Amino acid sequence: MGQTLAEKIISEHTGRNVKAGELVIAKVDVTAVQDGTGPLTVQEFKKLGKEKLFNPKRTILFIDHASPSPRKELSNTHKVLRDFAKDYGAVLSDVGAGVCHQRLVESFVNPCEILVGADSHTCTSGALGAFATGMGSTDIAAAMALGKTWLKVPATFKIEVSGKFNDGICSKDLMLHLIGMIGADGATYKALEFCGDTIENMEMSERFTLANMAVECGAKAGLFTADDKTREFLKQHGREDKFRSIKPDFDAVYERVIKINAADIKHTVSCPHTVDNTHLAEELSDVKVDQVFVGTCTNGRIEDLRIVAKILDGNKVNPNVRMLICPASKDVYIKALDEGLITTFVKAGAAVLPPGCGPCVGVHAGTLADGEVCLATQNRNFRGRMGNVEGSIYLSSPFVAAHSAINGYISVNS
Repeated sequence: MGQTLAEKIISEHTGRNVKAGELVIAKVDVTAVQDGTGPLTVQEFKKLGKEKLFNPKRTILFIDHASPSPRKELSNTHKVLRDFAKDYGAVLSDVGAGVCHQRLVESFVNPCEILVGADSHTCTSGALGAFATGMGSTDIAAAMALGKTWLKVPATFKIEVSGKFNDGICSKDLMLHLIGMIGADGATYKALEFCGDTIENMEMSERFTLANMAVECGAKAGLFTADDKTREFLKQHGREDKFRSIKPDFDAVYERVIKINAADIKHTVSCPHTVDNTHLAEELSDVKVDQVFVGTCTNGRIEDLRIVAKILDGNKVNPNVRMLICPASKDVYIKALDEGLITTFVKAGAAVLPPGCGPCVGVHAGTLADGEVCLATQNRNFRGRMGNVEGSIYLSSPFVAAHSAINGYISVNS
């Protein structure tokens, strides 16, 4: 019996062939925390009485959720992570370096590896052909100490996408369509394995978006075959020697197969207050927006910023809209500067934020007022997500976000 991608990677890390449903103890290659979850992880690690990390060079501490810190209490938690990194030799990704999930794919994770992180969107790295998943702070503390973790091997949904997108359609539209189709808990503790000629032709940035949002339908991981595009991405980031090809077996067993025609996907928006509350953007032209936010681990990459800059070039942000743009990492920011995108944003009337999570988590930089509406390229629109339970969040692609910022309402052209 053949194996899925998830089964193959986990098998390599257990020393035997495994199948869906088994409870296993697997070796871990990379562990990660961020400033929201990291202090608790540090506390739990110290309770274990371990004097050193199992693999300090691949234990990464990210300060990205409140970056830079907006108040002293958070500054103190940042100090906990900085001190721990110094004392134990862990890697620190400090203020301005960028969002953990973007930094992980840029610098730390490779195909066929297992990454566990104390953040639900750790699954982003699955686009590299790694098994990447989020866990609680205590589990991550144990993985940091022991170099292994326990988990149940997930069953897999095969998501087969064929054909070409229509002009302006992004992988974000595809993922929102899929989540709307199966529901926010439709793939709970499953692995989503993306395949088909549409996926094969996708750039890595679009694959990262799909993997990132796998958890939004309950999935444990989102996985892709490591191919030539994966190799090229690793080469661009100085890790071509880490490339390994990994593919599912032809006779792999899937719990469910979902086939999607890319030509059928339209501009899709998630409406408040759940990600699976999806509607076509063309049906929402009566929704006025007070704020538009482009960025995050979902759509803050250079390819996303290029889409927005092309639409904003020569146009102005609507006077009734605040537009915030946040590159996902320092590297993305530098590329945007070199390409003149930042100048385009500023001339159009947008505000550019330093790399980090910013408004997405509602800690600082973009909190909504009572009754306000934000259209964001992030991955969640739960009530209160952007710092105010009286605000409303809609989710879209960068394409829809840019046009909406110009018009002042949800729209697909301007």
